[in-house]
Amino acid sequence: MMDHATTESSTVSVTRKIVAAVVFNFLAYLVIGMQLSTLPGFVHGDLHSGAVLAGLVISVQYVATLLSRGFAGRTSDTAGPRYTVQIGLLACGLSAGLVAVAAELWRLPWVCIGLLLVGRLALGFGESCIGTGCIIWGIGRVGAGQTARVISWSGVATYSALAAGAPLGVLIQRQAGMSMIGVIGLVVMALAFWQARRQSDVHVIAGERMPMSHVFGRVLPYGIGLALGAIGFGVIATFITLYYAWLHWSGAALTLSVFGLTFVGIRLLFGPSIARYGGYRVAMLSFLVEGLGLAILALGTHPAWSILGTALTGMGFSLVFPSLGVEAVNRVDGSNRGAALAAYSVFVDVALGVAGPVGGLLADHQRYHDLFGIASILAMAALALTWQLSRRFAEAVLTV
Repeated sequence: MMDHATTESSTVSVTRKIVAAVVFNFLAYLVIGMQLSTLPGFVHGDLHSGAVLAGLVISVQYVATLLSRGFAGRTSDTAGPRYTVQIGLLACGLSAGLVAVAAELWRLPWVCIGLLLVGRLALGFGESCIGTGCIIWGIGRVGAGQTARVISWSGVATYSALAAGAPLGVLIQRQAGMSMIGVIGLVVMALAFWQARRQSDVHVIAGERMPMSHVFGRVLPYGIGLALGAIGFGVIATFITLYYAWLHWSGAALTLSVFGLTFVGIRLLFGPSIARYGGYRVAMLSFLVEGLGLAILALGTHPAWSILGTALTGMGFSLVFPSLGVEAVNRVDGSNRGAALAAYSVFVDVALGVAGPVGGLLADHQRYHDLFGIASILAMAALALTWQLSRRFAEAVLTV
């Protein structure tokens, strides 16, 4: 009885330490979620721009995240994760401020769009620093043996924030206008920065720093699988509101919330399965479920089918990042952990950066069903790649 109580107390303690680090990820993605649910409609409707430009405004964030991953990883490894998170919070606050200003200049559409693009670049840079910094901060607090758990909780923070931020953003926009989205985001980031300054950092691990090109080589196959799976999330995040508007349906924000809730639910319930069954097995099952969900979206002709497809996609994509991420990060030593995580995360940015403008070409021709169908095929390709990786690296068979 005493051993059980001690173990349970230790588990709670570890969880608290992890949550104290990844809470900043939650706050950043709350701001991201508010923008995500409102900016496509604002650009497409209020500014009378096409779907390609609306997709570009969303996707430019991921381009900035891609370009800043190396900085975020190396800064976490050398200057410490708390410092990296603080830089990210300042950048996200800048983004929110620019959204507030841009919304007031909607009568000057190109000026407005220019400010939004700069703001999205700042948000992408901030997302990179906060996402990488929070995970390395959490790992530093609880140990490398808890890597999968830290990554899982980071995802819980991310997508629960998206689930909350999407309807919150719509509500704020309806009640107070687009500029208030920026004002509230700025206040949230300022409070988060103040709280981050009060928390203790972790020790930087000494050791030889591998060139980023070598780190990329180590994580490349895992990153490709991650990118193929992330396309599904990208097309849902960027185009689901336009898809619903095209079909004259209501409830697009609810669909984003369903994605976030199913994502978080699977992370909480089945996150430990990665340690039990191995990253490759969990990733393969995840891709299968995600592909099924996207196929239902491609074939669906009713809002209920779309919600079901989105829910399955969220369930499937939920464990993709941590299951492949554990395998990727384990291929470098502790002194290069931040760089490996950053290099691995780059592939999400590539996928999401491509999904916006390329998907916008299909969306402009009302080919939304084709868009979801292609994403489903790519998820199945990721399943095949993961199977090949599992055979190549001869993963040990784990019994139930």
